[in-house]
Amino acid sequence: MNRYLLFFFLVWLVGCDKVDKNSKNIFFAGEIVNPTSSHIVLFNGDKVIDSALLDDQNRFSFTLDSLQQGLYHFSHAPEFQYVYLEQGDSLMIRLNTAAFDESLIFTGKGEEINNFLLELFLANEEEAPLIDSYFVLEAKDFAHKLDSLNKTKHELLAELDKDGLITGKEQAIAIASIDYNYNTFKEVYPFKHKKLSHNGMMEALPDDFYNYRKEIDFGNKEFTYLRPYYSFMLNHIQNLSYMDCSKDCTTEGNGTKNQLHFNEHKMHLIDSLITEKELKDNLFRYVAFDYLLHVHDSEENIGNFINTFRELSKNNRHVDEIDNLFKSIENIQPSKSLPEFYVSKVDNDTVSLREISKNGKTVFYFWSGNERSHFDKISKRIADLSASKPNYRFVGINIRTSEGMWKNLLETSKLDPDNQFRAVNFDALRNALIINKLNKCVITENGQIVDAFSDIYSAF
Repeated sequence: MNRYLLFFFLVWLVGCDKVDKNSKNIFFAGEIVNPTSSHIVLFNGDKVIDSALLDDQNRFSFTLDSLQQGLYHFSHAPEFQYVYLEQGDSLMIRLNTAAFDESLIFTGKGEEINNFLLELFLANEEEAPLIDSYFVLEAKDFAHKLDSLNKTKHELLAELDKDGLITGKEQAIAIASIDYNYNTFKEVYPFKHKKLSHNGMMEALPDDFYNYRKEIDFGNKEFTYLRPYYSFMLNHIQNLSYMDCSKDCTTEGNGTKNQLHFNEHKMHLIDSLITEKELKDNLFRYVAFDYLLHVHDSEENIGNFINTFRELSKNNRHVDEIDNLFKSIENIQPSKSLPEFYVSKVDNDTVSLREISKNGKTVFYFWSGNERSHFDKISKRIADLSASKPNYRFVGINIRTSEGMWKNLLETSKLDPDNQFRAVNFDALRNALIINKLNKCVITENGQIVDAFSDIYSAF
């Protein structure tokens, strides 16, 4: 494969004459086998830099100027992967979407750091089950196992660096990818070990267990979108918040069991520790989404949380997104009327959710024709519930499915068309009802919400 890629790469460069030895441009190109999308999108963080269409041979190319050296990622929906770019790079990739990460290989100027980061990513995925088996060990033994794995990765990096093929910035990214990955497992260790231990107690850790915390960089912009770094920060904040709360927050109604207090505690820690603005904004966003989507707190507590968020995270780049989520959650609190959202009937007429549910008890559930296994399971679940709960009407809302496919599934599955509707605009429905999982259901009575955050498998 390497010989093929090298030949392909050289022919491409000669043929298109887009790059020369002294160019400060970046040439990034490749071939996608079994493409799942018509284009490649290049990102810096969450910002789109450029996009390129695949040609009739499933090849793409970017010629980029004025691009700062650093870590980027490219997306071929629904997958994405890192690419490290600097001026003068002439980088070629080839991948097969049937095994996206495993088949990906980089060739050309800039290949060394990119192939190393890719190998780290694959090694981390492969090691995850092994490390899971270590959580039963005592802390000293657990740390020894992780330090051994960490040392092996650093030795591989040293071998690469011996040839002088990577720059200082590239080396910093590689070291961070190694260290923050393994240190994340140490942040998680007390909680996983507690679950696996016979007494279920949080055990004392050796004094040097968290020695790496002395070296944490809370303000490195280059690491902001590096997965091991971001994952570490999430788990580090979670760990510190839990330990602080369980030790110091002892007043009535506070502590780790009070979700409002616990999540406000996280935000205060983020505000005090994180110095890089974009990383801080992203961590605040994570805490806000996690609380708003999963805690399902009272309307008063949700309002208090948002007030704290706005106070601590001024000028957050995600504020509009979080405000919209907050407003949607406010609109689907118990006793409020269903949003006046319209869905399509089998005869192509439209009707509002409020109209559908205006008489008696109605449960809205969701399914997609693109998730056949889920569709089969939920169809059986609804059949069982319809028999055992005859005082409820169970109404299916189809999402992310073409009209033709939806009608065909209704016919072949013998579903009652009077209880089946289709969301023409799924994004609008998702935002209105906060659909963040397919097992979600919305329980209503006479057009008013009883519970908008139920699960069809546990609610009855």
